[in-house]
Amino acid sequence: MASKSKKKISTIGQNIKKYRQEKGLSQDGLSKSAGVAYNTVIKIESGNIQSPTVGTASKIAKALGVSVDVLLGN
Repeated sequence: MASKSKKKISTIGQNIKKYRQEKGLSQDGLSKSAGVAYNTVIKIESGNIQSPTVGTASKIAKALGVSVDVLLGN
């Protein structure tokens, strides 16, 4: 079986990117306002982190002004 070379970006990653761009925030700006590492934001948006911790998701959701449920696509 051939393995996929491209990672599937999680719903939360796609939603974080969407809401971040709607707010006009850079990845660095979001990381600073959420109090999470810049690399964490990049990894979540790129699909390298499929399931961020509840704490991280919560901080990002708060910085974006949405609920964690919205980020999860619920």
